[in-house]
Amino acid sequence: MHRVTVMTRVGCHACEHAEEDVARICGELGVEWTTADVDTDPEWRAEYGDRVPVILVDGEEHGYWKVEEDRLRAALRSPGS
Repeated sequence: MHRVTVMTRVGCHACEHAEEDVARICGELGVEWTTADVDTDPEWRAEYGDRVPVILVDGEEHGYWKVEEDRLRAALRSPGS
């Protein structure tokens, strides 16, 4: 089963849209998802801070700035861990 994480930060309008999209897509496909605030961890801030929202699938970077719905759906339909 796949797991999606949206790397986000407080006050990020694009992050709110990404969370809405991920919630809808994951809800339809029965995939677990969560958010993580990049500003709570110095390593996350250094890695993702200038590109939020960043979408991770199974801990690997899938995309950033926006959700590419068709691409995310394809990734979540493929065999997972």
